[in-house]
Amino acid sequence: MKPLPLALAVLGIAFASLCHGAVKNVVLVHGAFADGSGWRPVAEILQRDGYTVYVVQNPLTSFDADVAATRIVLDRAGPCVLVGHSWGGMIITEAGNHASVRSLVYINAFQPDAGETAGALQNKTPPAATSIGPVGGGFVAIKQDAFHQDFAADVPKPLAQYMSISQVPIAGSSFDAKVTAPAWSKKPSYAVVSTEDRMINPELERFMSHRAKSETIELTGSHVIFLSHPKEVAALIEKAAKAAQ
Repeated sequence: MKPLPLALAVLGIAFASLCHGAVKNVVLVHGAFADGSGWRPVAEILQRDGYTVYVVQNPLTSFDADVAATRIVLDRAGPCVLVGHSWGGMIITEAGNHASVRSLVYINAFQPDAGETAGALQNKTPPAATSIGPVGGGFVAIKQDAFHQDFAADVPKPLAQYMSISQVPIAGSSFDAKVTAPAWSKKPSYAVVSTEDRMINPELERFMSHRAKSETIELTGSHVIFLSHPKEVAALIEKAAKAAQ
């Protein structure tokens, strides 16, 4: 008998549903000495749970180039959770200011403040590994005979061996690049700290995540915790997505 109030009620329900819907897009950013294929176990869990996943392939030729590659993906991803591993933390800290990003997740990652560089952070709290060296053309990589121990100690040795020969070198100059505006200062952030990380000192990871007031979990594992503990990593990403209305 009163169609107008009924129509308004239906619209109200629809609007409320939209307002309370969780973010369903996730953008994954890899770090140095790797590529986007390492995210596969995490991506498969997220896709199974109904998320649309985008994987950025960083060129690792410069900080600016990596940020630009991430922004290109963010332009088409829509509202999302932006996830970075290791060097990828530098990238998402800068690129995370993009309007599509609702929250950030740092996986064994650099989480710099304005004006900080990855190199300076490493020098402040050195990691256990000392196996990074030049490979020519201004690029650096991890020595193959130390890759399993330093980078991926808790994954099967054949996989670590293949990762060592397929690793992507990074321009050494990237470690001197400064972040200008840290996205974590304006947006919610989450972090994973691996207690046996040899590439970034766990104490440095704790310091950075505490400073950023990131919701943080600790897992027992190596630098590639997303390969050895994909369920736990995916669960934290999904938690960030559900909280990011």
